[in-house]
Amino acid sequence: MSDKDNNQDEPENGEELNEAEAGITMSEEAEKMISQLEALEAKAEENLDGWQRSQAEFANYKKRVARDQEQMHSDIRGRVIMRYLEIADDLERALNNRPDDGAGAEWADGVELIFRKLMSYLDGEGLTLMQVEGQVFDPNLHEAISQEESEDHASGEIIEVLQSGYMLGERVLRPAKVKIAQ
Repeated sequence: MSDKDNNQDEPENGEELNEAEAGITMSEEAEKMISQLEALEAKAEENLDGWQRSQAEFANYKKRVARDQEQMHSDIRGRVIMRYLEIADDLERALNNRPDDGAGAEWADGVELIFRKLMSYLDGEGLTLMQVEGQVFDPNLHEAISQEESEDHASGEIIEVLQSGYMLGERVLRPAKVKIAQ
């Protein structure tokens, strides 16, 4: 074999240098790509976190809007029912002073039917009458109009209901106006 053939199997000195440089360049390129990949993964994680927060905020917004609408609906319903309670109070006062006989008694029977129909409608809307006579005064449920000495009742006990109180669901729509024992 000639020297020329031997030289072909062995890389020249310049070629070794190029391969070493190529190795360095390859590892630098790999490190660059790894750092870019890590940066992109961090950005993707940040975007995912932002998206999840936006989704949660939107879900909370929807719940808040639904709750506000329900509260507004409940408030409007309460105001409308309060207007009907004024009519019911007037009918109740009229029935408390009803005539016993004659044409007035027949007329009062018709008024009583109207009163019962109105109260049935309000009952269907969730309105309930507070049964408070004989109970202990509670400022969350009752409004004390007067106090009176009473030997038959304990101090703070409700003696008489002057105006009926009503609940709409769990909410006090109108407190009962009462007279309490001193």
